[in-house]
Parts: sequence; structure tokens; C-alpha cells
Amino acid sequence: TLHLVLRLRGGGKVHGSLARAGKVKGQTPKVPKQDKTKAKTGRAHKRETYNRRYVNVSADTGGKRVGPNNNAARLAREAAAAEA
Repeated sequence: TLHLVLRLRGGGKVHGSLARAGKVKGQTPKVPKQDKTKAKTGRAHKRETYNRRYVNVSADTGGKRVGPNNNAARLAREAAAAEA
């Protein structure tokens, strides 16, 4: 059998030199963390989630909340609003 080994000239350098490691993180200005209220855990968190999803849903919004990148749902919602 004949074994052919092909080598690319100068290949294998993928991620750049280690001299540039951490460049972007070092350039980014430090922003201090903000004080936040403690998140609920356990039963209280489950209760909060249930209320958000099923109890406090208003009829005019059409149910579940839609994220900002979901254009299909946004267009459907606008079309339904235009018909009504």
C-alpha cells in the first residue's frame, strides 16, 4: 500500500500568539456591580413563576410574552391588531 502524507506549508497556527491573550478584556473599562435585591428561591420562586406565566396574563397581549428578536410573532400580533 502507498501512504501519502500531505502537509500544508505554514499550517497549524490558528489562535494567534499568546502575547495578545486577554487584549479585549484588558481594554474594557471596569464597571462596578450594582446592588440588586436577592432573588427568591425554592417554593417562593416557583410561585412567582406560576403567577407570571398563568395568573397575571392579560387578554390584550395575547398570552405568552415574546422576546425582542421574534419577528414572526411580532408580525402576527400586528396583523391581528390591524384586523381588530
